[in-house]
Amino acid sequence: MTLDPATTAVLLIEYQNEFASEGGVLHPAVKPVMDQTEMLAKTVALVAAARARGVTVMHAPIMFAEGYGELTRHPYGILKGVVDGKCFVKGTWGAAIVDQLAPVKGDIVVEGKRGLDTFASTNVDFILRSKGIKTVIIGGFLTNCCVESTMRTAYEHGFDVITLADGCAATSPEEHANAIKYDFPMFSRPMPTAEVIAQLG
Repeated sequence: MTLDPATTAVLLIEYQNEFASEGGVLHPAVKPVMDQTEMLAKTVALVAAARARGVTVMHAPIMFAEGYGELTRHPYGILKGVVDGKCFVKGTWGAAIVDQLAPVKGDIVVEGKRGLDTFASTNVDFILRSKGIKTVIIGGFLTNCCVESTMRTAYEHGFDVITLADGCAATSPEEHANAIKYDFPMFSRPMPTAEVIAQLG
């Protein structure tokens, strides 16, 4: 199978320092899976190949104003952890996209992500459709949270969804493996990054 660069987009979810860099508040939680999958280096290689072939590259960082006024006063679940850790505050080093994947001219930075599903609080669907995108390749953090939520909605919206089996990370190897094995195949075609690069032609 060969992917058409004109109708394909790579959607990078939360490749931000808070997760992906030493010193990030959440980095210790995801580092074991990042090391196991080598997801950062593999994503960098995929993005380089995608850019070279004219594939649309999109970044979906999550950011909040200081004080988290966009969220409920009583957050729970994963967003409580974000607030308690004072993570992803706009303008801080932690909220910045990692240097290795910094947006370049021609990339699209999706703005407005405040929750788990990229489609829920951004105009990503509008961007994809206006560009004639049919295939969405998704990677990032966390495997079983934002990546999975975005994957499910992309599937429901009728896109051909590819997920990067070694381009995601969760807070434990067990959670990552479980999502890739049981959940991802229901809503996407999970593939290693090397296979996706080969399909870009």
